[in-house]
Amino acid sequence: MTAFSIADLIMVSFLGLFLVAGLAVFIVWRAVRRQARENGYRSTGEYLRAAPATDREKRQAVDLALKGLVICLLGGLFPPLLLIGLFPLFFGARKVAYATMGLGLIHDADQPGA
Repeated sequence: MTAFSIADLIMVSFLGLFLVAGLAVFIVWRAVRRQARENGYRSTGEYLRAAPATDREKRQAVDLALKGLVICLLGGLFPPLLLIGLFPLFFGARKVAYATMGLGLIHDADQPGA
């Protein structure tokens, strides 16, 4: 019977972390894609660029920003998560800032230079 060495345990733990990080990205992306369809947007990119118009979209934007922040904070333990967390943090915080400034009434499609 052979015992696992420290190097084997480290490799298995890094593999596990990569799998967990990949799963987290997949779950967040699928949730954002579902929210885009529920809110009537044609694509996920259009949903992420749009300013939140309803209270529900504002809550979703705050939720997205907080998910990104949590993933970035976990990046302190596992640095590649920092890069993954920046995307939901940026888009969620951007939508929250638009809602705070009252830009929910302006649509990007109406302003080609926006």
